Amino acid sequence: MRIHKFLAQAGLCSRRDAERLVADGQVLINGKVAATGQPVDPAVDVVRCQGREIKPLARTVVLMMNKPKGFLCTNDDSHGGHTVFEMVPPEYAPLRLFCVGRLDKDSEGLLLLTNDGALANKVMHPSGGVVKRYEVHLNRDYDPKLTPRLLKGAVEEGERLKFKKVIRNPDVPTQLEVHLDQGRKREIRRLFEIFGFHVKVLRRFQIGSLVLRRMPSGDCRPLSRKEIDMIFEN
Repeated sequence: MRIHKFLAQAGLCSRRDAERLVADGQVLINGKVAATGQPVDPAVDVVRCQGREIKPLARTVVLMMNKPKGFLCTNDDSHGGHTVFEMVPPEYAPLRLFCVGRLDKDSEGLLLLTNDGALANKVMHPSGGVVKRYEVHLNRDYDPKLTPRLLKGAVEEGERLKFKKVIRNPDVPTQLEVHLDQGRKREIRRLFEIFGFHVKVLRRFQIGSLVLRRMPSGDCRPLSRKEIDMIFEN
């Protein structure tokens, strides 16, 4: 990358103004005065302009995916099988994306991917207060009398598994809507198994106020600033 392009992409000024700064001898690369058109490697070289170190802007992005069944939420392909990153558009591949929470291989629905660690932590940590909503299909009819016990939760392997809210579908007694404000591994499946149920379908359809709408399975797209803000609105 040429030095004037680097300065412009770092948000310092326009390319034309960057060329002027270089020509005036106000830009240093590794302590030496930069030459017009000199190449620079932002990952290796130290660039200073008028005494101030210039670093490239960190590009952050949040993608929304409608995850299909059969794909793993992992960056580690040593697990074998297909991962959700196979469905990410190639222009986002260099951004080192990771999943914001996980949906297991047999689950589907709304999944967020980002390279913004602070945002991911706020979404996943219970203190962030971000509620995730799921559609659940069970192998047998659900008795509403069980709801208080699911809200209180149960301890398994040292972890308390619990739901924030359970809504039974009055027309289909095997279908529920479950809300979570924490993210234990396979929490919904594990808690229902404790009470003798098998989860046949698990689909996340909402995070905060961000709802999965009319998005084909396997599709993936970036979120707007307004949509990102919706994640934190319950």
